[in-house]
Amino acid sequence: METERAPDDVFALLSDEIRLDILETIARAQSDERKTGVAELSFSELYERVDVDNTSKLSYHLGELTDVFLRKRGDGYAFTHAGEQMVRFILSGNYRSPGDFGTIETEGLCLYCGETALEATSHEQYFFIRCADCDRPAFSYRVRPAQVQARTGTDLIDSVIWEQAGDFVKMRQGVCPDCAGHLETAVIDAENESVPDAVPVSFATLSECQQCLRFLSVPLTHAAVYHPESVAFHWEHGVDIMGTGVWEFHQYLHDGQWTAEQVDTDPVEYRVEFRRGETSLRLYLDESATVTRTERVRRREQSERRK
Repeated sequence: METERAPDDVFALLSDEIRLDILETIARAQSDERKTGVAELSFSELYERVDVDNTSKLSYHLGELTDVFLRKRGDGYAFTHAGEQMVRFILSGNYRSPGDFGTIETEGLCLYCGETALEATSHEQYFFIRCADCDRPAFSYRVRPAQVQARTGTDLIDSVIWEQAGDFVKMRQGVCPDCAGHLETAVIDAENESVPDAVPVSFATLSECQQCLRFLSVPLTHAAVYHPESVAFHWEHGVDIMGTGVWEFHQYLHDGQWTAEQVDTDPVEYRVEFRRGETSLRLYLDESATVTRTERVRRREQSERRK
């Protein structure tokens, strides 16, 4: 039975130019042939394409990569999952710094002061939304070098929006968007988390991956809004949730259209309400921010219930 290799041993395999050349050669073969499956190259095909002195040296390096970044089937060599991920990371240049993409004005509202002077900048290699009026952060997210290299201006912002929307959809199902491990989410009381009084947030979610330790915290309303019922409800009212930045959601907290409150303690239950015109969508969530039921209510019905 093969012994599990330590991380330092695994990454040491990538310190040789010939091994990197082997991985890139297989990736380019897969791209050139437009294969939908896994590309395989034989030993002789690799020897023709890789810059290596002799067959013995190629055999040695293939042996080092096999079972970690490559798998051998007959005379063919193909990527393992780790090899596929690693070569895409290398070819995209995502191991480099994203670089400074300047300042891009964007729509949205500051969660602290309520002003609309938001700007997207690069801050410590992250995509960073700040308020030009109070100079506080409105939102931050990862940005990859390939994103910055391929896009500018609003196109770059849109790419961040679509990536964060995809991440939030996965996180709602307990899947880590980075490693696909198990993500645990809990609802926290914002009053106990030293949130400034001016910020209209009562409850938030804290999500953490049990494998890679990635974590993210957002207002409970912002986490619940990606539920399919909410996406459909907002679409019917002219709002594209999947194409809207999280920082653009802040305005709905400030104007009271989105609210969150605890409605029960045994078991713990929270209610998030989204109001659009004469209609409201209510989502009921448990202590792990899982939606347990939904209901749509018209304002007239709410008024009649109060009488």
